This record gives sequence, C-alpha cells and structure tokens, in this order.
Amino acid sequence: MPDNIIDGMHGCLEEENYVRPEDPVVQKRLEWFQDQKLALMMHWGIYSQIGLVESWALSDGDSDWSRGGVNWDVDSQSFKKQYRDLYKSFNPIRFEPDKWAQAAYDGGFKYLIFTTKHHDGFCMWDTKYTDYKITNPACPFSINKRADIVSNLFEAFRRRRLGIAAYFSKADWNIGSYWAKDQLKGSFNSRGPSYVPKENPELWEQFVKFTHNQIMELVTEYGRLDILWFDAGWVNRHNGQDIRIEELVEKARKVQPWLLSADRTCGGICENYVTPEQSVPSKPLNVPWESCVSMGNGFAYSYDDNFKSTKRLLRLLIDIVSKGGNLALNVAPQTDGRLPWPALLRMKEMGAWLKQYGKAIYGTRICAPYNKDGFAFTQKAAEKKVFAFYLEEGKFTSEINIPYNEKRVLSVKNMASGETIPFNVKNGGISINIKKPVPNEAYGGEFIAEVFELEVE
Repeated sequence: MPDNIIDGMHGCLEEENYVRPEDPVVQKRLEWFQDQKLALMMHWGIYSQIGLVESWALSDGDSDWSRGGVNWDVDSQSFKKQYRDLYKSFNPIRFEPDKWAQAAYDGGFKYLIFTTKHHDGFCMWDTKYTDYKITNPACPFSINKRADIVSNLFEAFRRRRLGIAAYFSKADWNIGSYWAKDQLKGSFNSRGPSYVPKENPELWEQFVKFTHNQIMELVTEYGRLDILWFDAGWVNRHNGQDIRIEELVEKARKVQPWLLSADRTCGGICENYVTPEQSVPSKPLNVPWESCVSMGNGFAYSYDDNFKSTKRLLRLLIDIVSKGGNLALNVAPQTDGRLPWPALLRMKEMGAWLKQYGKAIYGTRICAPYNKDGFAFTQKAAEKKVFAFYLEEGKFTSEINIPYNEKRVLSVKNMASGETIPFNVKNGGISINIKKPVPNEAYGGEFIAEVFELEVE
C-alpha cells in the first residue's frame, strides 16, 4: 500500500448505510469500543519471510500490483505453489508475545487486532479443520513451545488487560471448497471463488461449514474475544457468496454475548462499526468507526519500509479522535518474530505523549466545532470537560484564540504545565496568553500539540 493517507475517501456512504444494533449488550460494548481510541493491528504470516504483500500475490486478478518486485521466473501456477510452500520455512524463533504485549501497553494501545488467517488461508492457530497451519509438522516452528501463535499472543495481551480482536478472512485461497482443486473456471484465480456458488451449492455449503467451524473454534477454545474482525468484504450475499454471517455471529454471541462484529464494507447488522482503510473521513462521523492505517508503507513486513514519524502518528490520532473514530495502527512483525526497532521507538514515544495527554484522547467523543482555525476538539460531556488541541506549529503569539463557544467556559488549564490560565471571551471564542512551548524529547523532540482543558457549564 502507498505511504499516503487519503482524506475523505470513506465516510459518508458508510455512515448512511450503517445499521445501529438493537441488542443492548452490543450497544454497551460499542460504547466500550469508542472509549478505546487506539488499537495495535498486526499482519503476520508466511508472506513476512520475503517482504511480500500479504496474500494478494496469489490472486491472478491482482497480479499487476501485488507481484511487483518479485523476480521468480516461473509461471503463475508455479509461483502460487512456491508461495503456499513458504510455511515449510516459517520459523520465527524470536517470537516473544509478552514483549509485544508490553510494548503495546507502554505505547498506550488499548486493544489488539491480529491476523488469525489472511486470504491465503494459512492459519496462525492450531485449527482442527485444515493442515495449512502453523502447527503443521512440515512447518519448523511447529515444535516451538509457542507454536500456537494465536493462543500465546492473545493470552499475553489479556494479561495486560488489553482487548482482543480476531482478524479473520472470510475468503480462503487454500481450501478446496473456495478455490476448487479441479479449477472449475480454469487456472486463473481472482479474489472470488473459482466457481459460481449458485451453480455448485454443495461445494459452497462445504465452504460455509468450514468457515463457521473455524470461527466457532476461535470463539470456544481461544478465550475471551472482544471483536470478530471479518475481512474480505467481497464475500457477501450481494455477490452470491452468502456465508450466512448473521447466523454465524448469532452462534458466536451465544458463547460470548459481548462480541462486536466488524463485517467490514458489507453494511447490515453485522457491521457494528465501519472501517476505512489507509484513509480518514474528511468530517466527523456519528457512527462508531475505526481507521486502519499502517505505520510503514503497507500492512505486511517489508525489508525497506519507511515508518511514519511519531509526530505524524500522533497528529493522525488526534485528527481521527476529533472526528469520533479509533486508530488501528498496523505494526508488521519481522520474519524472526521481533518487532522492528523503528516501530518500537515510535510506540514508546507515543506512549510517553499519551501518558501526559491521554485524558484528552481516551473515553472522549466528538465536540463542535470539531476542527477549526488550527484546533481540534474532543469532550467528556459527563465530566463537563472540553479538550482543545492547538496544532499550528510556528504560529504561537502572546495571544491565542480558542474558537469554542458552544458552552460557557468556566476555566482553562494548560495540560502541559497543569497551570490554570486566565482567559477572556473574545472574537467568538476564548482568548488566552501563552508562551511558545518547549519540545519534549520523550516523544521525538518535536512539537505535537498544545492541549488545553476547558471546564464548561
């Protein structure tokens, strides 16, 4: 994926199609979700070994962009076999889930989104329903005491009281009931099934049962989950690929009633929150949402990745939160099981900033005027607090006008110093005097934002 974040690419259409859940338990959990604000997303699989984009190179229909930089001089079928055989060399012996969880905790992350299975079908847990998994004896990591990666990772994050979202691809490009082994439509594969489900209902039913079995396995045998994060949005009823997602989520909630379902891009009652990808809505949304953005160029590990600066990541978080969303920040683990040191550094710096200013981030909701005149706003209405983030670097003067007049302001506090600041009501806002802030080395030595806490009536 390119290293750019598109503003306004998603939002309005998804907001209009949003179906608010009627279940009071799910509604309560959505309030929990909206309090969290920051997730650690992780794409990790056999593709990480060679720095290749996750799964997509298997799809002939996506080969024009997904196979760039691959110098394997073989035909398409041989290429796909070599990709699938990567599990025979996957051996991340430096995988230490407790270090990942501690880095997330220290970085201010509140929940994990982990790829239990991407589109290529390789399972990062000890599933009973396919041999294409991390615990297959042909995979060298299968003898490791942490071979069941999903189990070990989820437990490590739970020990730090962090939430768990199980990413699960609804498509499976390895299982014969999705990409049929006899290639009913020939050797060319794109992201959809290799046959027409309506014309082959028995084969499709096999795939539906396989999908249900795997999800229920995760729900019943892998501890408490907070979110089922379904990807591969093209697998839906409107495309003739009905996996009976409503029935599946209902079964899962009989075991874990609090589960949220992110059936992304599909709308309907199973898309409990919307998930723009590598993009941020241009305006605040009045529905629960989460923008998934990579810290580097793409979601999978790359040997020559370019990481966004801490300043850019924190500014991104402020922008998203002021528009009512969560940031799912993707950090791609290395082949050997460690997290890249540039990513660890940024996580540490983000944690330092959030330790000081997290009160203005976590548990907040949107607040007019949202983004105006170099300020972004959040609020905690029950506490009668409004938070104003001043973002105009290099434009500090002795007098700054905070463009807020929604409610009468009783006091203004500088969150950096903790001091209460005198103010005047002026020019349709709140006028204050402040000296230019000093950059803090704890988060990269750069100016991120000057944050003010307003007590309101």
